[in-house]
Amino acid sequence: MVGAGLCALSFSSCAQGGYQAPQVLRDVEILAADSMGGRLPNTPGHAKAKAYLLQRFKEVGIQPIGGSYQQAFEFTSRTTREQVPGVNLFGKIAGKSEKAIVITAHYDHVGTRNGVVFNGADDDASGIGALLAIATHYKTQKPEHTLVFVAFDAEEQGLAGSKFFVDNLPLAKEDIVLNVNMDMLSISAKNELYAAGTFHYPWLKPIIDQVKTPEGMTLKQGHDRPEQGPDDWTLQSDHGSFHRKQIPFVYFGVEDHPHYHKESDEYQNINHAFYLKSVETVVRAVQLLDKQISL
Repeated sequence: MVGAGLCALSFSSCAQGGYQAPQVLRDVEILAADSMGGRLPNTPGHAKAKAYLLQRFKEVGIQPIGGSYQQAFEFTSRTTREQVPGVNLFGKIAGKSEKAIVITAHYDHVGTRNGVVFNGADDDASGIGALLAIATHYKTQKPEHTLVFVAFDAEEQGLAGSKFFVDNLPLAKEDIVLNVNMDMLSISAKNELYAAGTFHYPWLKPIIDQVKTPEGMTLKQGHDRPEQGPDDWTLQSDHGSFHRKQIPFVYFGVEDHPHYHKESDEYQNINHAFYLKSVETVVRAVQLLDKQISL
């Protein structure tokens, strides 16, 4: 576990955590570059993002499942209403048990509109960066649970990738004990990160309560009650697909901000120090969940 003095602030090696802050930022910067074209599914930029992630999966020690890292599917485009191919990317780090925690983030975004690239640095290159950091942390230490890592496609198209995944699981549903989803981790004027899901799965609350946050940020629980209306995030990202299948989830994310789904969601506009604290917090949370959820 990285220390609370925060390698995040010095951008030095997070040696205890197993990952390096500069690499986490680099992953976000590359995925949010103009050359990725906003990562709309079935576009050249999206193909570049997929190729980069396949390379990174191998580098951080994620192993293929069933001999493959790719799960192909089709979905109906929200704009053209045509059938479009999509690809989820997945793999695993084997644990001491076959019982699994599925760690997820989406790698697609909304693409280019009228010649303007919507790069999606916070939404959700930031979640992918955290996913890779978690995998790197476990590269040299065996987790208790098997960790399944999934980079979902077509989240912005009605959660199409995660819906397909939960309908076509590459592992037994009864072996999945939890989904940890991350979508938007890097921008918060209040320096607040939320963990949603403990209202639906209260047995998770005492574990999340134990997560120690780096100085200068707060981990709050909420945004998961039906009476909150649009502020209820239960079904608003890929964890919703798991919840609909009665698979428990905890979702890490920030509240909406002025850059949300805007062309200004650029790498230079994320809060680098806050983001690295968020990553550290999520890594700590996964450590606790892995150790304390019964096998």
